Amino acid sequence: MTLEKLLIIVLLGLIASCEEDITTPPLKQAQPLPIVHVNTNEVLVDSKEDKIPGTVSIDGGENFPSLPSTQMTIKGRGNSTWWQGGIWGKRPYQIKFEDKTEVLGIPEDKKWVLLAELSDPSFIRNKISRELANKSLFDYVPQIEYTELFINEIYAGLYVIGQKVEESSNRVNIGDDGYLVEIDTDADGRLDPDDVYFKTDNWRDNNVFNIKEPSLDQGSTEFDLIKDHINNFESALFSVDFKDPEFGYRSFIDLPSFIDWYLINEISKNQDSQSYSSIYFNYIAGEKIKMGPIWDFDLAFGNVDYSNAKYPEGFWVKENPWFKRMFEDPYFDGLVKERFRYYFDNLDETLSKIDGFEKQLLQSQKRNFQLFPFLLNSNEYVWPIPEKFNTHNGYVEHLKSWIETRMNWLNTNL
Repeated sequence: MTLEKLLIIVLLGLIASCEEDITTPPLKQAQPLPIVHVNTNEVLVDSKEDKIPGTVSIDGGENFPSLPSTQMTIKGRGNSTWWQGGIWGKRPYQIKFEDKTEVLGIPEDKKWVLLAELSDPSFIRNKISRELANKSLFDYVPQIEYTELFINEIYAGLYVIGQKVEESSNRVNIGDDGYLVEIDTDADGRLDPDDVYFKTDNWRDNNVFNIKEPSLDQGSTEFDLIKDHINNFESALFSVDFKDPEFGYRSFIDLPSFIDWYLINEISKNQDSQSYSSIYFNYIAGEKIKMGPIWDFDLAFGNVDYSNAKYPEGFWVKENPWFKRMFEDPYFDGLVKERFRYYFDNLDETLSKIDGFEKQLLQSQKRNFQLFPFLLNSNEYVWPIPEKFNTHNGYVEHLKSWIETRMNWLNTNL
């Protein structure tokens, strides 16, 4: 055992020894999480623009492959998560390797994200959303794994590390002729100066269709192709003959991906997916528009305090401009109802997977809450958590109860 690993084990033990006031049910101890070490030679990562050079190494433990010290650059990422992290001291990051690199058994690529999950004290919402998506018919679901992060040998907390949404043979595989687009908003400084985007007539005034891939110029032939195609799709969708299978909206879209995307976001009542951001779709010229990949579920499953997405009852994503219109077609409505049965029949398995994640996090969540005790303090407001609990198990049980109530409500009302 190297001196570095010995010091890490001692440090984690010292943190755990101060946790007598943090209680959890008597779960059998799972294997420790992988440990990610980021070294920037003491340079602070405090910008989403500046790329700080350094190295990353990973101790995979007994369940994952390790990674020797590898050159990379690191910068901040995210919008509300970056702002929130600046307040509380736990920020999300993006790392980029010089060469394509495999991480924790996830297929190799250059760019990886470290998500702080600050607004989700259960640490499970993004993981369980991907479990639901893995049952779907999506071509690709972004993979993430739990890890504990050290930056310049200082413990930074419990994170997830995983794939970034981008075009790649191991990610959104759309090749040279494909487009990856995010429906986002131009409010709150979310767009970068070099973003290329367009608007349509059927979304809110501040909604934009941000072309993530490929890199192209505003007004170019490639730009006009995707803009015109989406406008033609919307013309068909909002036309009098929109239900016609040959001339209506169905001729433009891949129905299975649209239905699975709708159901996963409606089941989770994902705050942003109604009409705000992280609404991804992809399109290859000559083929049909496909929804996905799914992304960003920390403000899902009732984890907001500023909208009706807090409550397990009521439709949410059904008010998305595209889906609201599609539900006026009895054919689409029938397919959604039929597909929902698949997710409803697997509810027990979903709840069981949440129990498994709780067990996996048994020790790491204690260390994280020891570092960030305000997450367990009901007197300290953390945006936009609607209800505080004084244990990790409290957050987990609340999540399970919310999902069960939500699924039963949808089963009755769909």
